[in-house]
Amino acid sequence: MINRRNFLVLTAAAGVAAGCSSRAAEAPIASPRASPPPAPAVDLKFEPAETDIDLGGVSVRTWAYNGRVPGNEIRIRKGETLRVAVTNKLPADTSVHWHGLAIVNDMDGVPPLTQSPIPSGGDFTYEFMVPDAGTYWYHSHVGTQLDRGLYGPLIIEDPAEKADYDEELVVVLDDWIDGTGTNPDQVLENLRKNGMKPMEPGGPGVSPTTPLGADGGDVTYPYFVVNGRVPADPEVRDYRAGQRVRLRVINAGSDTAFRVAVPDTDLNVIATDGYPVMPIKTKSVILGMGERVDAVFTVNASVPVVAVPEGKQGHAQLNIRVGGAPSAAKVDDFVAAVRKELVLDTATLSPTPEVTLPARTPDQVIEARLSGPGAGYTWPFNGRLYDPTADGIGVKPDQRVRMRMINESMMFHPIHLHGHTFEVVGRDGPRARKDTVLVAPRNTVEVDFDTVNPGKWITHCHNTYHLEGGMAGWIFYEN
Repeated sequence: MINRRNFLVLTAAAGVAAGCSSRAAEAPIASPRASPPPAPAVDLKFEPAETDIDLGGVSVRTWAYNGRVPGNEIRIRKGETLRVAVTNKLPADTSVHWHGLAIVNDMDGVPPLTQSPIPSGGDFTYEFMVPDAGTYWYHSHVGTQLDRGLYGPLIIEDPAEKADYDEELVVVLDDWIDGTGTNPDQVLENLRKNGMKPMEPGGPGVSPTTPLGADGGDVTYPYFVVNGRVPADPEVRDYRAGQRVRLRVINAGSDTAFRVAVPDTDLNVIATDGYPVMPIKTKSVILGMGERVDAVFTVNASVPVVAVPEGKQGHAQLNIRVGGAPSAAKVDDFVAAVRKELVLDTATLSPTPEVTLPARTPDQVIEARLSGPGAGYTWPFNGRLYDPTADGIGVKPDQRVRMRMINESMMFHPIHLHGHTFEVVGRDGPRARKDTVLVAPRNTVEVDFDTVNPGKWITHCHNTYHLEGGMAGWIFYEN
């Protein structure tokens, strides 16, 4: 991974190289009617394939992009074109979804709704303009492939940004089971055959310190990782005391929400799901699967960045090192303390004025009723299981739509809407702009979005196993 300053240098160099030719010294004469030059393009190649990965002393056979977990970090500027040529070397169909980006529908990577799957041995090229700056990511949108290693970070820079930090640290969180004696397909088969573990007694258990209730998920994972490393041998990043670091955190897990914290450190949260928020300081922040958060903090000493799985045992970490000194933090004690404290849900934050949706009464209200589990490990969405060939939910162009997410189940669901960002509806005003939001057990969350990106767009729970159990619907634009 490269830091922000190096990225800007490399991007500028790439732009110069792209514009050079044998006639480079002959600058064209400007014309008031000339078309603007095309935006620079970033060209990449992905080869998803089966491979061996070292998670830090733990060797697993898994699926990965270009032999890496996470996949290569993509850095690109807002307004540039991203072209990714995918050659599928897996023994199965696949795709790539660009999570959080409001791009053209046929590049969204959701078979069969927006494209045919890329067959084994086949090729497909994704090409689109990246519309918004922020922290995003990419992953397979076929079956349980996300719960292998088919994901990676996508960072979109804003050339006009005036940064008040020195370095960036991208942290990708994951729950890991593939290649440990089972694989995600076998996990799903077992859930369908035997069901999930019993729910905790006493109701949903939602409280200020347990905002997602008593049930942390359906899958027991042997490992939790940060940037593909287990806590026994974590990634180490070196900084100088006093440096200000922009932390970009992506929850790429399939069944696990994480609390993120740094010992004796305030996190100044500045963005969620790519969109800026009014800054707020917190000791810890919770992220559902698919959510992201940006926070700035000052490095004072050698400390771990810790990810604590909600309702599950274990943790993941990355070590920050200053002056070559080891951390003095007692990680187990810190993890236990983080589990008991009040934690920030990014959906409660306020958007900055420039990204706040203009005030408008919704033209249409649609519902997403979330229920389950049913027989055979099914998770209905509005009373039925996902079917991309059945009727979707019609919306009209250029309208304000309110989606009411009603969780009738005893488990939390991070709900993701493709092709759009939405604004969370607060009791006393607008809340954060996001594309994925946590809906706690027996709770309702409302979000508003504008219908400005035509196509067929899936909306679903970002728990991989709930999605495979049917918890998804889709919207389409009517004429």
